[in-house]
Formats: sequence, C-alpha cells, structure tokens
Amino acid sequence: MQFTALARAATLTVLAGAALSAQAVGFTQGDVTMDINGTVNGFYMNREDTVTTKATGAEAKATNSMVSNGLLPGWLNFVATTKVADQDIKVHFGFAPGIVNNSTVVGLPDGAAGNTPGAYSQIDTRNIYFRFGNENWGHLKFGRDIGLFGQDVILSDMTLIGVGGTTNAAMPFNTTFGMIGHGYMYTGFQPQISYDTPKVDGLQASVGIFQPSKYAGDETKTPALQASAGYSWAGSAPGKVWAGVVHQSTSCSGGSGNCSSEPFTAQGYELGIKAGMNGLEGMLYGFKAKGLGLSTIGAQFLGGSDGAGNRTDSKGYLAQVTYKLGDTKLGVNYGRNTDEDGATAAVFGGPKNVRKSFTLGVYHTLNKYITLVGEFNHEKQDNDVTESKVRTLSVGGVVFF
Repeated sequence: MQFTALARAATLTVLAGAALSAQAVGFTQGDVTMDINGTVNGFYMNREDTVTTKATGAEAKATNSMVSNGLLPGWLNFVATTKVADQDIKVHFGFAPGIVNNSTVVGLPDGAAGNTPGAYSQIDTRNIYFRFGNENWGHLKFGRDIGLFGQDVILSDMTLIGVGGTTNAAMPFNTTFGMIGHGYMYTGFQPQISYDTPKVDGLQASVGIFQPSKYAGDETKTPALQASAGYSWAGSAPGKVWAGVVHQSTSCSGGSGNCSSEPFTAQGYELGIKAGMNGLEGMLYGFKAKGLGLSTIGAQFLGGSDGAGNRTDSKGYLAQVTYKLGDTKLGVNYGRNTDEDGATAAVFGGPKNVRKSFTLGVYHTLNKYITLVGEFNHEKQDNDVTESKVRTLSVGGVVFF
C-alpha cells in the first residue's frame, strides 16, 4: 500500500503522541495552537476455533462472526503546542473508544437482562501528558503515553491498521491483538517521566521511569525502568535498527516468606531491524525476558512467576515482508512466542507453552483518508494439555483524519 503522509503521521500520532503534519481541525489563539485529529475503524470478522484435548483426542470446534474494532481502537486527539523562548511545549489528550456492543439484547444498558458487564464500548484515556524541550538538548515528558519497550515493533506490525490474531481478545472486544502474544509483548500506555535525546545523524535514545507494577510481594521501592535506542537511515534503502530494555523489582515489607507471593525482578531485552527498497520492506524482531510475564498472552507483568519466586522464561520473534504495488500493499508476517517454567504450568497445564501465528494481508489506499483492509490470520497454540487452532478472516476499513 502506498501510505499517504497523513495516514503515516496519524498512525504514529494515535500510538506515540506525535503531532500530525496535517490536522482535521487546527486553530491558533494567541501563541497556542490547538490541533484535533483521530481515527475510526470497523471490521467484520469470521473466527473458527478448534481445541483438541491431547489426553482423549476430543475435539471442540466453534465458529463465530462479529463486527468490531481491529488492533487500533477509535482515537480522538487534542494536541496543544506553543513555544516560549527556546522551549517547545506540547500537551496531548488522547481518548480511545471502541465500537463494541457485547449485548445480547440491543439497546439495554449495562447490567440489564441479557447483558454482561462491559457490554458497551469503553473510553480508554491512553494519552495525557505534557512535554517540553528543544532539538538541542532533547525533550522531557510527564504523564501517560506509549511505553518504550515494545514500541517500535508494534508500530512496524502491518496488522496495526488491521485485525491480526483474535485468540486473546474476547469477541467482540475494544481491540484485537494483531501479532501481540505471537511475535512480541504489548508495550501499553503507561504513566511515566521520560527523556528523549536529540536526534544526531539518525541516532536517538529514550529513557524513563514508569509506574511500577505490584506483581509480587507487597512493595515497589523503585520505579520500573525502560530505555530504547535506535538508528535510522535514509537513501535508496531506508531503514532502522533498534534495541530496548525493561527492568523492575518488587520486595516484601516483612522479609522473604512473609508475602503471599515471593518478590522478584522482571526484565526483558529486544532487538529489531527493518529496511526497504523499491516498494519491498522487511522486518525482523526478537525479544527475551525473565519474569516479565506470559508472552503467549502478551501482557507485561501478568504471570511472571509461580508465586514462589520461580520466574517465567519468555522469548519470541516476528518476521515480516511487505510489498507496495501502486496504492495497494501486500504483506505476510510470522511470529512465535514461547513461555517456560514460572507461571506456565499453572496457566497452561505444563512447563511449556508455544503460540505461533501468520497473517496474510491486503491494504488498499482508497484515498488520502481511507484504507480498506482484508486479512487472513492463523494461530496455533501447543502445550501438554491441548492444541488449539484459530482461523480469522477479516475485512473492513480505517479512516485517519
């Protein structure tokens, strides 16, 4: 697909909080400029789920249809910018609702007969921060925004504007999972104080302290730490290489053995590269983590240990190739995550769980605002207890404004 500059910028805006090069609405009052932009999407999905119990060979199959968001929710951004002396100042509020309606009876409010909790769309406040600085010494950010660890890979995932996998997302849901859980772990939108260095000859780094997760023990004496660094280049084969780390520890106020779950340190490392030439682009990414959580589910700090301090070992990779042909982009990606030990046995019935997936996608730019999307995704999960396969066909579209 031949992305327009607007669509590219909008995708980065809704995920990373960058300002659009062009906005749907923009006005200036005094020395402050306010820009309003956003995105909306909707997809029809047909999902077939087959689970085989290994001990008996019994097979259970279910097929469901749904109309829901893809990996992106809807998004509405309010971005205020100004400049005082040599300082650029930015304030960003980003609200991310979905189109979900999980009601079995149309029109009834949450909690009424025939409804389940969360039956209607929820509004997720993903961005609320201010940033200041300049191109000479960098920028400081205070508030809530996208994390650093896992940021580049989700921005590079072709299913970002599509659907990808649906296994870990109850259907319908505010978003699907893309290749999260079978290729990488979700970065999330997190409270933070972070610093971005100036970009020097394509090299830029970021580091920050983040709201710690009380995933074990009963104390978080220090914040979570995340850092990333990347080098971008232009020319006939533009691309980027990046690396990232995440680290957090917990403790027990009464000493070891006095908390319901033993404290431990969670950490992860990642490395990725992408490059393109003449419409062809490739991307390779890999990560390794210990105590960071069950990567086959995809959420950080969920299932990082067995409660006794024995940490979950996780690793994964994602490979992707896309080709632009006029206004249409064709793509294929394949990813695999593996969890061992730690919480794996309690959740999946054995010491190892593997989840892998591939996506075939077609992304057609209808005009500078609208992209039409069609995808086929196949997921497979394997452990000592079951083998499950999920096939998802999806068609829909996304608009950036």
